[in-house]
Amino acid sequence: MTALLPSRTAILALTLLIAGCSGAVRQPTYYSLALAPQMDAVRDPLPHPVTVAVRQFETPAYLRQGRIVYREHPEQIGFYEYHRWATDPGAMVTTAVITALQSDRVLSYVGPFDNSHRAEYLVTGRLEKLDEIDYGDGVTVEATVSAELIDVRTGAVEWTGRATHTSKVDHHDVYSVVSEMSRTVNSCLDQLVLAITQSVTGRDTAAR
Repeated sequence: MTALLPSRTAILALTLLIAGCSGAVRQPTYYSLALAPQMDAVRDPLPHPVTVAVRQFETPAYLRQGRIVYREHPEQIGFYEYHRWATDPGAMVTTAVITALQSDRVLSYVGPFDNSHRAEYLVTGRLEKLDEIDYGDGVTVEATVSAELIDVRTGAVEWTGRATHTSKVDHHDVYSVVSEMSRTVNSCLDQLVLAITQSVTGRDTAAR
C-alpha cells in the first residue's frame, strides 16, 4: 500500500510549529530598590568619637530566591518568573543603612562589619518582609525591617527596633510595585536609622 504524502497545509503547520518552538527565549527583567533614607535632624549635631560597624541584614529564605514576591492569600507565596532582583534585598538595605549613618557625619566611623576594624558598636538587622499583597482592598506592598544595636565590648543589646510600613499601588505593574517597595523600605529605615543614631550619641554623651 502506498503511503500518503503530507499535504502542503500539513507541511506549513509543521514548519510554523517548529519556528515557534525555536523562537527567542524571554529574558528576565531585573530591578533594584531605590533606597535613600531621609532622617529627621539629629538633636545633637556635634561629632561623636564613636565607631559603628553594620553587619549584612538577614532575609528569610523566600526573599533570597531572587524573584519578586507576591501574595494572593496570606498563607501563599508566589514568585514572578521574569521579574527579579538584581541584588539581594538584604544587601541593598545594608548599604542604605551604612550610607545613611555616614551621611550624618556625627559618628567618627561607620562601615561594613569585618574583622579588620574593631568597632565599638555593631548594628545587626533583618529585612523580614518585602511583599506585594494582592488580597484585600486593592494591591499594596508591605515591608518590615528590624534592627538592634550591640555594645561590642560587653555584648549587651543596647537598643532594638522594628518598623513596618505599607503602601498602596496605584498602577498594577511590576515597575510601580517596585517603586512602592522602595518607598516602604525607606520609611522603615528613616525610623530605624534615626533611632540608632540617637541611641549611640546619647550613650556617648552620658559617658562623658
